[in-house]
Amino acid sequence: MEVAVLAGVFGATIGSFLNVVAYRLPRHESLIMPRSRCPSCGAPVKPYDNIPIISYLLLRGHCRSCRTSISPRYPLVETITAACCAGAVLTHDTASGVVLSVTLILLVVPAALIDLEHRIIPNLITGPGAALALVLGMALDPAGEPARLLAGAAAAGFLLLAALARPGGMGMGDVKLAGMMGLFLGPAVAVALLVALLSGVLVGAVIIARKGAHEGRRTAVPFGPFLALGALVAVFVGQPIVELYAGHFLS
Repeated sequence: MEVAVLAGVFGATIGSFLNVVAYRLPRHESLIMPRSRCPSCGAPVKPYDNIPIISYLLLRGHCRSCRTSISPRYPLVETITAACCAGAVLTHDTASGVVLSVTLILLVVPAALIDLEHRIIPNLITGPGAALALVLGMALDPAGEPARLLAGAAAAGFLLLAALARPGGMGMGDVKLAGMMGLFLGPAVAVALLVALLSGVLVGAVIIARKGAHEGRRTAVPFGPFLALGALVAVFVGQPIVELYAGHFLS
């Protein structure tokens, strides 16, 4: 339990940085300099006002200098990242499982945020992420690397076929993100893709119900956040579902 608490604190701290990544990376700004500033008045954020989650609550969601409201997205991202990192530690009982899961969480969160706002998934996330997956996989679980490589290729290939079948409906960023996820999740990436597709269809149905068939079909919805949701679900229950399926249908 102590390790899970530490993982939660780590996740909240890194979650604060992921907010910076999501804001600055698509704008081609440095992730390190300058220090965090209020987007309204430009006042630098003091260290004591930059404590994940806690500072937002103490300041009641406002800038100390100009009292402008701060988006609740910031503490929400920190909270979700903290909960997911702690959950990954509690869910997995091997070092490889924990490290691969936590690393994937820290990659898909900013990918989802950027795709929601800018409709892109930067190569600076998926490229280094894929390389990191290979390095960590080979170092911590070399026996499982062939399965993860196959899963990454299969996941990317599946979405590539979808992108080619319907140009404009699926971007190459989604293809690369799915491939990266497979390199972390292995066969459990199938669960992630299923969750992503089902949640995407559900959201699409809701949009069509509210806007009508014609307008709803013309509403662009980024797929990256659904892939990120699928990745998070697969981190926690993906492997048990794969084993359950294999035990009942492939044995």
